[in-house]
Amino acid sequence: MGVLTEQDEILIKERFNDLLGLCERIIKSDEDRVSIIRAFELANEAHKEMKRKSGEPYIIHPIAVAKIVIQEIGLGTTSVVCALLHDIVEDTDYTLEYIEANFGSKIATIVDGLTKISGVFDKNSSLQAENFRKMLLTLSDDVRVILIKLADRLHNMRTLDALPPHKQIKIAGETIFLYAPLAHRLGLYTIKTELEDLSLKYRHPKIYNDIVARLHDTESNRKKQIEVFSRPIVEILKRNNISFEISGRPKSIYSIYYKMQHKSVPFEEVYDLLAVRIVFDPVGDIPEKTQCWNIYSLITDIYMPKPERIRDWVSTPKANGYEALHVTVMGPSGKWAEVQIRTRRMDDIAERGFAAHWKYKSANQESELDKWLKNIREMLDNPSANAVEFLDEFKLNLFTSEIHVFTPKGQIRTLPKNSTALDFAYDIHSHVGNSAIAAKVNHKLVPLNHVLASGDQVEILTSDKKKTQREWLDYVVSAKAKAAINDSIKAESKNRIELGKQILERKLSEMNLLPSSRIFKKLYPAYDVVSKDELYSKIGTGVINLEDLVKVLKKNTKNKWIRYWELQMTKVIPKKEDGTEEVQTATGEKIDPKTTFLIRESEDGSESNYRLAKCCNPIPGDDIVGHRSANEDVVVIHKSRCPNAVKLVSAHANLLIQAKWTTYKILSFLARISIRGIEKFGIYNQITTVISKELNVNIRAINLSSHDGIFEGTMDLYVHNAKDLNNLLDKLANIKGVEQVARVENLVE
Repeated sequence: MGVLTEQDEILIKERFNDLLGLCERIIKSDEDRVSIIRAFELANEAHKEMKRKSGEPYIIHPIAVAKIVIQEIGLGTTSVVCALLHDIVEDTDYTLEYIEANFGSKIATIVDGLTKISGVFDKNSSLQAENFRKMLLTLSDDVRVILIKLADRLHNMRTLDALPPHKQIKIAGETIFLYAPLAHRLGLYTIKTELEDLSLKYRHPKIYNDIVARLHDTESNRKKQIEVFSRPIVEILKRNNISFEISGRPKSIYSIYYKMQHKSVPFEEVYDLLAVRIVFDPVGDIPEKTQCWNIYSLITDIYMPKPERIRDWVSTPKANGYEALHVTVMGPSGKWAEVQIRTRRMDDIAERGFAAHWKYKSANQESELDKWLKNIREMLDNPSANAVEFLDEFKLNLFTSEIHVFTPKGQIRTLPKNSTALDFAYDIHSHVGNSAIAAKVNHKLVPLNHVLASGDQVEILTSDKKKTQREWLDYVVSAKAKAAINDSIKAESKNRIELGKQILERKLSEMNLLPSSRIFKKLYPAYDVVSKDELYSKIGTGVINLEDLVKVLKKNTKNKWIRYWELQMTKVIPKKEDGTEEVQTATGEKIDPKTTFLIRESEDGSESNYRLAKCCNPIPGDDIVGHRSANEDVVVIHKSRCPNAVKLVSAHANLLIQAKWTTYKILSFLARISIRGIEKFGIYNQITTVISKELNVNIRAINLSSHDGIFEGTMDLYVHNAKDLNNLLDKLANIKGVEQVARVENLVE
C-alpha cells in the first residue's frame, strides 16, 4: 500500500499512452478503444493505493502485461482488456460479477481463469496445482487465458530483482518447471527462451553471469565466422532470385547451460555449432515445402551436409505447430554449422506461436497443436483426477519430444519420445489399450513394452478377455495412457466391490439376515479386513468365498477379535497385553513398533507406508520382518532369511518390527525361478503351456539356453503369492525332462 505521487501519476499516464499507441493496429472500432480505456480506468482505480515491491505503482504491471500481449504474442482487444483487469478480482474488492456486468461474459470467463483460487482444498491437494489446473480448464473455452498468464509470468520474471532471494528461487523454479515448457508447447519460442534465461539467472546466478561474460568475449569472433559462412549462401540465393533474410541465430544462455550440464562439455565445444536462419518469401503456387527443399539443395551444393542431422519439420510439423527444415553442414573453417530454412509464415508461427498459428490456419485443418490442446481438454474432463495427478500428467505432455509412427492404414500418429506399443494402443482408443495383448511393429511380433521409433508401422493385437494390468504403468510414458490405465484399474476395483456386495447380501438374504454393524463386527476380524470396501473386494475376487459364513456369524466374538475390530475402527493402538496380539495396518498411519504390521492389498494397488526390499523380493506368503526407517514413516519388508535382514537384526534390532501378510489376489508380484533339465523336442513349449495356459501366470522374461543335451536358465513370472508359486513349481517338476526347478530367493533387478 502507498500514496501515489505526482511522478507516479505521470509515469502511469506515459505507460498507458504507450499502450494505446500499440493498440492502434488492433483497434477495429470506437467500441474497442472505449473498452480498453474503461478497463484501464477500472484497474487504475482498483489498484490506486497499491505499489509493487520495486516501489512502482501496481497499475504499471497490468499495463506491461497488456503490452506483452500485443507486441510479443500478437493478440487483440479482448486480450488487452483482460490483461489490464487480470489482478482485480484476486487483489481488490471488485467481484467477477462486476466484471461480467461491465465487460461481458467472455472477458469475465478469461479473468476468472486468471484469478488464483483462494479457497481451502482437501489435505491431499496442492494449491499451486489447483491454481494451474483451474487456469488450464479455460482451454475448453479460450486459450487466451494461457497466453495472458504467460505474459503475466514474463513480466514478473523481468521484475524479479525487487523480491527477496527465497521468493526469487521459488518463482524461478515454477517458471522453469511449468511455464517455460508451456510457452514452448504453445510455440512461443522467444518467450520460452527468455523465461528459461531469467530462471537460470536467479536459480544459478554465478553460472548465468559466467556464460554471459563468455558470450560477450566471443561475440566478435562469432560474428566473423557467421559472415564468412553466410557469404556464399547469400550469393547463390540472390542468383536464383529468392527474396530472403539471413541472420546468425544466437544460442540462448539456458540452452548453452543445458548442453554443458547434460553432455558434460565445456563452453567452447557448445559454441562450436554455428547456427544460421534463412527466412524467405515463397513465390507462385509452388508448395512451401518444395521451395524449402530447393533452398536446401542450393546450400548443399556449397557445403557438405551431415545426413543424420537433417530435421524435416516441413513435412511433419512439431506438436507446437513449428515448421522448418534444419540441415547441419560442414563450414569453411572445419566446423559444423546448422542452417534453418523457413518461409515468412513459418517464421511468424515459430516466433509468436499460437496467435500466428490461428492467423494462418485454413478451414478444416487440424494441426499438431490443435491435437495437443484436444488431449489436454480430455485430461481436464476426467472427473476422477485430482490436481496433483493432473499436474504430473500435464508435465509429461510438456516435456516430451515427439516421434511419428503409422497405423496399418498409413495414418500418422504423434507420440512422446520413448513411447511403447502400449502407448500407441491407448493413443488409438482406451478400449484398444485395455484389451491389448501384443503388437506387430513393421510386421514383426513384439511385446507391449516394445519401444517405438519414428517411422515404425504399428498394429495392435487385442483380446476381449484381456484385463488391464497394473504392471502396464511401467510400460507407458504418455499421460493419456497412464490416465486410461489408472481409470481402468479404478473401474475394475469398483466393479469388484459392487460384485462382492451383491454376493454378501444374497448370502445373508438366504439366512434371512440384512447387513448390519453387528454382522460386520463379526466379519471384519474373521476375514482379516478393516473396511466394507476391502471385505466386498475380496469377496468379489474370490479371495473370501463365504463358505463358512454361518459358522462365522454363530461364533461368539470375544477378547482379541473385539479388541482388534475396535482397534481398526477407532484407529487407536493400545499397549500390548500378555497373550494378545495387537496389529496395525499399512494404511499410512503412525507406525507402532509394539504391534504387528499388517500388509494389506489396497484397492488401488498402491503401497502406503511400506515398500518391498529389492534385495530379497518378498511376496505374500513368505516369512517376513519389517525394518522401520529412521524417521519411522515407512517400513521396509524383508524375507526373514534375507542376509540384509540378518545384518539389520544384529545392528538395528530396535528398528525391527513384526510383520505379516494378509491375503493377496488382485496384485501380482515378480518372482524368479531357475529350471534345469534334459533337452528334448517340445520341452520349452510344455513349460510355457503349463505356466501361461494351465495356471494363467504372466511371464515377464525367459532366459533359457541348452548345451550338450542339457537346458537351464531362469524365468521371471508374475504371481499373487508364495502358495501359487509353490503350486507352479510342483507342476513344472512333474513335466518329463525337468530335473530341477526352484525359486531364486534373492532377486536383484
